[in-house]
Amino acid sequence: MNKNFKMYALIWTILLVGFSAVVFLAREFVPGFADKCDAGFWFAFAFIIAALVGNLVCARYAFRTENLKKLFYKIPLISISYTAVFAMTAVSMAVMLIPKCPAWIAALVCAVILVFGAVAVVGAKWASDVVQKVDEKVETRTSFIYDLTVRAKSVLARAGNETVKSECRKVCDAVRYSDPVSSGGLSAIEAKIAVKMDEFSAAVEAVDEAKVKGLANEIVVLVGDRNKMCKAHK
Repeated sequence: MNKNFKMYALIWTILLVGFSAVVFLAREFVPGFADKCDAGFWFAFAFIIAALVGNLVCARYAFRTENLKKLFYKIPLISISYTAVFAMTAVSMAVMLIPKCPAWIAALVCAVILVFGAVAVVGAKWASDVVQKVDEKVETRTSFIYDLTVRAKSVLARAGNETVKSECRKVCDAVRYSDPVSSGGLSAIEAKIAVKMDEFSAAVEAVDEAKVKGLANEIVVLVGDRNKMCKAHK
């Protein structure tokens, strides 16, 4: 993500330099703008720079994430900061072009826009953090069944004959249609299922049909008991 931020920072720098050049070069061509270099002008220009810096800070925070999924949660943060920059630019340019605009009005208007933008950015950050925490919690609570499904499919792929494959399919179906959400109260039975799955995998490798059938039945029963416990805990 650091490479992406470096590219973003390069584009940001070009835009900043280009904007500054346009503002100061336009003073020579816009009527009444050439002599406007009062406090209001500098207040407006300073607030635009502040909004741009805020946008860069938001981008730096977003690009610090280690994967694309987490970056996705930060997209609203960057989008809102862009909106704040555009709003600040529009208002500040209007203030710059107003003849004899009092400095206090320029400062007040720009400060209001900056505050609203900052509040929106903070709100977006808070919302993205909440969504990310909820998603991580859901992933943690569904990891057991996901891992068990992967293991069951792997065991099925290694089955040596049709009888063993039939038992493996039975286990796969039981796991596939089980409740995906775990909780603390299921830790004991899930530990038993994990142990039985290890034994089942070893029996499939050894092509021990009798043991495979017995363990498959045990796993199906344990998964069924787990599903009943899931319903009881909801």
